[in-house]
Amino acid sequence: MPSQLVLGVQEMADDKQFYPNKKREERQLRAARKLFAEIGEQLNVDLCVKLWDGSIVPLGEDANSDLMIIIKHPGVITSLLRRPRLDGIIRHYIKGMIDFEGGTLLDVGVRLAFKHTRGRLKKIPRRDIFNFARAFMFAPTLKPGESRGFGGDETGKPQTRTKQDDKAFIEFHYDLSNEFYELFLGEHMVYTCASFTDWENALDKAQLDKLDMICRKLRLAKGERFLDIGCGWGGLICHAAKHYGVKAHGVTLSNEQYEYALKKIARLGLQDLVTIELKDYTKLDRQFDKIASIGMAEHIGLANMDIYFSTVNRLLVDKGLFLNHAIARKAKKKNSKFSSRPEQRALQKYIFPGGELDDLGHTIAALERHKFEIMDVEGWREHYQLTTQLWCDRLTQNKEQAIALVGEETYRIWVAYLGGVSLAFLRGSARLYQTLVSKNPKGPTKLPPSRADLYK
Repeated sequence: MPSQLVLGVQEMADDKQFYPNKKREERQLRAARKLFAEIGEQLNVDLCVKLWDGSIVPLGEDANSDLMIIIKHPGVITSLLRRPRLDGIIRHYIKGMIDFEGGTLLDVGVRLAFKHTRGRLKKIPRRDIFNFARAFMFAPTLKPGESRGFGGDETGKPQTRTKQDDKAFIEFHYDLSNEFYELFLGEHMVYTCASFTDWENALDKAQLDKLDMICRKLRLAKGERFLDIGCGWGGLICHAAKHYGVKAHGVTLSNEQYEYALKKIARLGLQDLVTIELKDYTKLDRQFDKIASIGMAEHIGLANMDIYFSTVNRLLVDKGLFLNHAIARKAKKKNSKFSSRPEQRALQKYIFPGGELDDLGHTIAALERHKFEIMDVEGWREHYQLTTQLWCDRLTQNKEQAIALVGEETYRIWVAYLGGVSLAFLRGSARLYQTLVSKNPKGPTKLPPSRADLYK
């Protein structure tokens, strides 16, 4: 069909008001039930689809109705057929027209995670696909509408990115509400990967173990000057000062985090050992014996990595240690941009504007170019998969409080984001590495001869 004719028919359909059309609705329901039944035959997964009339289609032989994907209006399918984009699915979900019952996106994703869906779905008869498309394509659509997203250029293009953009990026994500983050982060308010010495450990213990592991990897000693770049709500700087006696300093661009950390420092009586600034890390003008950057590198953007590592080198004393803790992506055969994939563009728009993930090899090469010696690299992928799963569970359990604080749309975005990230770590498309480096690789590093002391 000529594209002009398709567009003309679509425009006429868009202008129609929704009105009862029994024949069309019956045709749509038959086509939807048939297609989803075919999908179920291929996937055979313990999952169901609930359609707008209340009918339930199992997606597997033994599927029951404990976990369902809900499609609340036929116009949702029409809009996605006309514009088959991830952003449309996300916006329909945010508006509640696509939903889950009996679980979250994470629960659905876990059941689908290793089903090799793309190859299996290719086996669906083309006639069923055609009949499905014909039943919905030219029916009235349901536009998803705009949702909470970053208002500017969320990609943070290097040729136009400014310090004001960096602050706006951080504020968009972190300045929602401290009370909102308390609902799922736990007592230590640590928004990075926990460390599970036992997979059954509670999240709060695992976060405390993570803070302590960072301090031990850096071999923090009493009286040393310690910097935490992107210090969040102050968990690491307070832990390092209280338990290792360092003079800790943190920087953040988030007003909410800054105010929270100030109160925490005062509450713990650590004013003589801990300081914090609402400041860009590149503006610091003094040196430190040890530096940590925990979950901050993802915000920088790949074009700014040289600035990042050269600044750390400038701030670190000779033979000082730097721990870079960052989410990474897999290395690609082609050097494609982070924002080229739909799910990554969605992450930038709705969650982390300006953010990009590097691969480990590129990060290590950049560190070596800036005169750092790689002392240790440790992968924590499974730790972060469990961390984000527990965050998702906690936020879901506190649904009503979360909605009261930030509204239903933001709550839905965050539940989907935490669940989606957990799935990315489960599938291995996202990784997490802690990379310990020393400045100027000459002579002794003053490190122990093995890593045994870290795990005693």
